[in-house]
Amino acid sequence: MVEAAGIDLLNLLLVITLAWIFGTLVERIGYPALMGEILAGILFGPALLGLLHPSETLDIFAEFGVFLLMIYVGMEVDIHDLFELGPQSLMVAFGGFAVPFALGYLVGGVIGVTVEQALFIGIAMAATSLATKSRILVDLDVLDTRVAGVLLGGALLSDVGVMVVFTGVMGFVETGDLTLLGIGLVAGEALLYFVAALVFGDRFLPYIWTQLEDWMERHEYVDKTSAFTVALVVALVFAFFAAVVDLHMIIGGFIAGLFLRQAQLDPDIYNHMYDVMYDLAMGLFAPIFFVTVAFELTLNVFTESLGLLVLIVVTAFVSKILGSWLFTVPTKLSSREGLVIGFGMNGRGTVEIVIVSIALSAGVIGQELFSILVFTAIFTTALVPPTVKWGIDWLRQSGDLVLMRDAEFEGD
Repeated sequence: MVEAAGIDLLNLLLVITLAWIFGTLVERIGYPALMGEILAGILFGPALLGLLHPSETLDIFAEFGVFLLMIYVGMEVDIHDLFELGPQSLMVAFGGFAVPFALGYLVGGVIGVTVEQALFIGIAMAATSLATKSRILVDLDVLDTRVAGVLLGGALLSDVGVMVVFTGVMGFVETGDLTLLGIGLVAGEALLYFVAALVFGDRFLPYIWTQLEDWMERHEYVDKTSAFTVALVVALVFAFFAAVVDLHMIIGGFIAGLFLRQAQLDPDIYNHMYDVMYDLAMGLFAPIFFVTVAFELTLNVFTESLGLLVLIVVTAFVSKILGSWLFTVPTKLSSREGLVIGFGMNGRGTVEIVIVSIALSAGVIGQELFSILVFTAIFTTALVPPTVKWGIDWLRQSGDLVLMRDAEFEGD
């Protein structure tokens, strides 16, 4: 037993170390750390060298990592901004979601998969990555441009839309009911959960936090660690009620993150909570998840299913750009701006990988389709930095790179 525990600990140590090394190296060349972490899992996991191997400990840490990651993603979103974003962002979000989702579902029908699998292909193609876009726009120093504002707003709305649709699809998968009544019940449960979470999180959670802080101050029990513990408990409560209505726990984590941001906490306490959540999610548990994701990948798809891989990657790439661009045509954005926004919306990253991992663990998709969709996320994300950089340079040279202050002036 002691020997087995030692092997398990060594495996965990290697996973964390290799995730950090490869994540750091990949970030140095301008890509998200998760791509390096997956690469480490491919190289050193069962697919190639076999130095790393699955274990129950890694599975537990990885699942907790996804939960913390979705809390952090939720804390990155200001729920009130969703109601204040301009029509351009809304159009980009809708086009960047609807077109890839529809074409992904059609691809599923063409290749003859089940309805559930086709729905997950659609969601995977519709997903986008807010974090990837933010990093690239910062690196290019264009956050004050109209393209950046619309792109970030569209990605934000798209992420929320993907989570809502994912909620409904998971409910459908759980019930397996294809009747109109069954679909209505699934949609009703999901809607009820979101409405209840919205009311509680936006109306009552700030009041509860204020009362709790007052109580802790009166009893001289205010400290940042306790506040973080309470926040984690709140997130677990949201996750529990998500599970009660047959939704995945990450939905609860995401919703909790949204409202922790709105909780009107003391700035020092909130910043501490945010930093600790970031460190735990991005520095420890989420890297374990991304390394272990690679354990399920099969490289056989490059030889046995190359045609299907190319079909899905090309469809994902084209549909996201096409959808985002088409829906900017009726807006004040130029055609060039719409195309560059499409390039930026194209990276899937974290959200797609989390979703398809859940589909695999639920038995909805097999290893082959899982591998194809993960590689799709990797390939499309890898193309974002060079295409967006080229697009920004193109806009700058053509005089179409509009600053936000100029855009506001034009709208007055």
